Amino acid sequence: MDSYINSHELPHTSAEHSHDEEGNKMFGFIVFLLSESVIFLSFFAGYAIYKTTTPNWLPVGVSGLEIKEPAINTVILVASSFVIYLAERALQRHDLVKFRLFLLATMAMGTYFLVGQAIEWNGLAFGFTSGVFGGTFYLLTGFHGLHVFTGILLQLIILVRSFLPSNYDTGHFGVNATSLFWHFVDVIWIILFVLIYVWQ
Repeated sequence: MDSYINSHELPHTSAEHSHDEEGNKMFGFIVFLLSESVIFLSFFAGYAIYKTTTPNWLPVGVSGLEIKEPAINTVILVASSFVIYLAERALQRHDLVKFRLFLLATMAMGTYFLVGQAIEWNGLAFGFTSGVFGGTFYLLTGFHGLHVFTGILLQLIILVRSFLPSNYDTGHFGVNATSLFWHFVDVIWIILFVLIYVWQ
C-alpha cells in the first residue's frame, strides 16, 4: 500500500522540485542583474561627475553629438522589448512558430541597433583617447553594446533549443531569463541615451 501511494506521489514531488529549482535559478539570475546594475550605476555616476567638473568637457572641434540616428536606434531597441515579450507569450501558448518569428524579429532589431552604433562610431570626429569625454563615451556605449551582443547570442541559443523535441515542456527558465536580460539592457540604454545624447 505504501509503495502504491509513493508511486503516485512521485510525479507531483518531481514537479514541485522542478518548480523550486527554476525559481532558485531565476532568483540567482536576478541577483546577477542587480550586480550588473551596480556596475552601470557607478559608470553613470562617474559620467555625471566628470561632465559637471571637467573644464572643456567636449574634445576640441566637437560641439555636440548628433541625436537623430541614435534616437531612431533607441526606438528600435526599446520596441524590441515588446517583441520579445510577445515571443514569451507565444511560448506559453506552445506556439513555437510565433515564438521563433518574434524571437528572430527581436534579434534583427538588436542587430540593427549594433550596426547603427558601429556606423555612428565610424563617423565620429573623436576617439577613445580624446579626453575624458571620449573615454567615457566609448566605455559606456561599448560596454552596453557588449551586453546587447550577449543578449542576441542568448536569443540564438534559445531559438536553437526550440527545435529540440519537448525541450520547453518542463520549464521556460532560459527564455524567461533571456527576456529579463533583454529588458534590462533596454532600460540601461534609455538611461545612457538621456545622459549622453539628451543632456548635452
